[in-house]
Amino acid sequence: MTVYLHEYGKILHLSSVVADSLLYALGAFVAVQLFYYLFFFTRLAFYGKGANYGNTMPGVTVLVCAWNERENLTELIPLLDAQEYPEYEVILLDDRSDDGSEEYIREHINGWKNIRYIRINDQFDHVTPKKYALTVGMKQAKYPIALMTDADCRPASNHWITAMTSRVTEDKDIVLGFSPYFKQKGLLNWFIRCETFYAAVQYLSFTLAGMTYMGVGRNILYKRSVFFANKGFYTHKHVFGGDDDIFLNEVSTSSNTTISIEEDSFVYSVPKTNWKDWFRQKRRHISVSRYYKPRNKVLLGMLSASHIAIWFFGLLTLAWGLITKDMLLLQYLGIVFGVRWAIQCFLLIIINVKLDKTVEWFSFLLMDFALFVYYLVFGFLTMTSRKPRKSWN
Repeated sequence: MTVYLHEYGKILHLSSVVADSLLYALGAFVAVQLFYYLFFFTRLAFYGKGANYGNTMPGVTVLVCAWNERENLTELIPLLDAQEYPEYEVILLDDRSDDGSEEYIREHINGWKNIRYIRINDQFDHVTPKKYALTVGMKQAKYPIALMTDADCRPASNHWITAMTSRVTEDKDIVLGFSPYFKQKGLLNWFIRCETFYAAVQYLSFTLAGMTYMGVGRNILYKRSVFFANKGFYTHKHVFGGDDDIFLNEVSTSSNTTISIEEDSFVYSVPKTNWKDWFRQKRRHISVSRYYKPRNKVLLGMLSASHIAIWFFGLLTLAWGLITKDMLLLQYLGIVFGVRWAIQCFLLIIINVKLDKTVEWFSFLLMDFALFVYYLVFGFLTMTSRKPRKSWN
């Protein structure tokens, strides 16, 4: 009997040690997440929009790169041509399209007030097609401000240019906008909107903290002088992708970049409709993160790694608590997750309202788990991925 009690005591002690270790690990990673929420995300949550459209309005060149985008161009061009802005031009950079884009544009271009057309027939081994097209556009532009979007995008209003340029000052050379995806039915569309929203929460918050690491090429503005001072995309001209985030890693400083989150500044985009296309697109986007500054890699790595760790240790703690019937452990687990979720949801709900409620607030907890799976899968793929390809698709 004495031996039995002794062995039972050892088991209880071991169970207690395991439970304590799991809680300490979980608490440490929750603390990391709370640091990001309170130091970074609060900046965006309580950021005042305060657009001032009465400021000086510099001339703007809107650059749109297109490769076989005839159908999208028929919708986008009228929206761009109807922008209410005193002095601007739109340059359509048609990169070797063979879907009738050239014929459509040449047929209608005389009816548009602000549209210019450049056909690009060349392709070079030392530079990717889109970066070459953007460089041509930068050189041909006649205004000091360049505003970029894609052919599958739609400005939310005819004050898009005004809203974005309203943030340009003598000290602010770069303006990052928000570009959500259109809402459609299905699980894929829901997750695309969730991931896009959470990515925006991160890069907009980091920018407000003076640590810009990316923007989205669907809605980004900067002075052309910044582009030429950096020699354009020279250091990464061979990398497919990165015309937005790698470029910003090079040119952004703690003080020269700002954001625009007025509803007029939003640009909606057409989402992928099948998992295969989305997976390929997302893998390409993530692959360029290897070119980020070391500081940005560390900060983003800690954020995603702590997200993974919280769910890993949370599920492990739940399993251990159920196996050992440790109700106290399960209560502590509920408190830890409850505090994290309360702070997380509070901030995300506020930010979601600012960003046009592109995600249903009641799905935030499900989004939290979905992002855990997403980070786990793409984190592994990032570490094992090959060099990016040199093509549009």
